[in-house]
This record gives sequence, structure tokens and C-alpha cells, in this order.
Amino acid sequence: MIQIIPAIDLIEGKCVRLTQGDYGQKKIYNENPLEVALQFEDAGLKRLHLVDLDGAKAKKVVNWKVLEKIASQTSLHVDFGGGVQSDDDLKIAFESGAKQVTGGSIAVKQPDLFEHWLKTYGGEKIILGADAKNEKIAVSGWEEGTAIWVYDFVEEYVAKGAKYTISTDVAKDGLLQGPSFDLYKNLQDKCPDLNIIASGGIAGIEDVEKLAEMNIYGVIIGKAIYENRISLADLQRFSV
Repeated sequence: MIQIIPAIDLIEGKCVRLTQGDYGQKKIYNENPLEVALQFEDAGLKRLHLVDLDGAKAKKVVNWKVLEKIASQTSLHVDFGGGVQSDDDLKIAFESGAKQVTGGSIAVKQPDLFEHWLKTYGGEKIILGADAKNEKIAVSGWEEGTAIWVYDFVEEYVAKGAKYTISTDVAKDGLLQGPSFDLYKNLQDKCPDLNIIASGGIAGIEDVEKLAEMNIYGVIIGKAIYENRISLADLQRFSV
């Protein structure tokens, strides 16, 4: 059964969504992220993808108090990302209650440090962030492109112990036009044992169903929930 992972993106402690990672295209959905997290929990969802967009920009964890509040006042399994750039950041995230932490930019820019985290904490706790634009890795809140093929990048880290990856097709994110099924199929073919979490572009429940049919491990859903394209009731049948 596919893991349903609703998303909360944070700017200034508020629940927001960006379009294609553009901080200029920001929409505030709720001033109180805990309220949103509690709604997810009440609907029977078990997980949460929490992204510190201020942290991604500042290159250090900023919104850790929101993480602490959600982790302590709900039973959600929180994976946290955004701005985790140092051992101290990682420690703050885990001490604030994150069950898993996602590293994206760090895996590109400081591969030795990310590899050290994989060895120290294990592939169950450290998620590889592999965001792609035209199948090339994009970093720093997608503000920077690279020449690195996403498939080679992920394959190398799987060999170093990565068990989970969150992969967003930047071109699809926030547009509600459907996810990049080809990207996930290609990742599956290349790394059959990897737990792939699809992110970006989910427009309706049929996208979730198609990813489930593909045996994708998990799917992150943000804007489609906030824009009422998918109801929490729709998602309940996937939660086990």
C-alpha cells in the first residue's frame, strides 16, 4: 500500500505553498501549521513531510520550533527537510522530533558529510533528496541547477546505503498537472530496492492511484489538498 504523506511547507512559521519553488509565488494557507497537522492526524494519516523553506534559503534550520510543536503534539511520523546543512542542523532536527531527515543540497555540495550521516544514522533515518529539472539535479530550494543526471546521482548514493529518496520534478511542482511518472519509472528500473517517494504535481486522486499501481513507496501531496483537489476522506482508504 502506498504511503500517503501530506506536506506542510513553512515560511515565517506559517503553512504556505510555492509554485515551482519560486518564493515570489507564495500562498499562505494557514497561520497555524499545528492545526493543519492535527487535521491530517484526525483523518487517519500517519505521516507528514515538513519543509523549512526559510531554512532552505538561509542554509540552516530555522523553523525547528514548529517541528517540535507538531512532533510533540501529534503522533505523526515527521520527515523534515530544508536547511539541514551541518551536523548541528541534523541534531536540531532529530532532537526536535523528526523521525527522518531529508538532505538534498548537502548531498550534492558536501557528499562526504552526507555519506557520513548515512553511515552514522543509517539509511532508515536519512532520506536522499533528489530534485530534478529536465532530469538534472537542482539544489538550494531549486534556485541552482547542476549538470548531474538524477539517475546517476541516486544510484551512487544507493550504493552508499541510501534506502529512501524523495524526488520532485521541479517543472511539475505546484502546477497541479500530474507528477512525472517517467522519472519515477526510470528511478525504479535503475534502483529496484529503493523506497521512492514521489513529490510534485499531484493533481487528483487518480495520480495517487497510478503511483500506487506502479508500486511507488510513497507520495507527497501538498497543493492538491490545500486547493481541495483531493479530500482527506479520499486519502483515508490508502492509510493502513
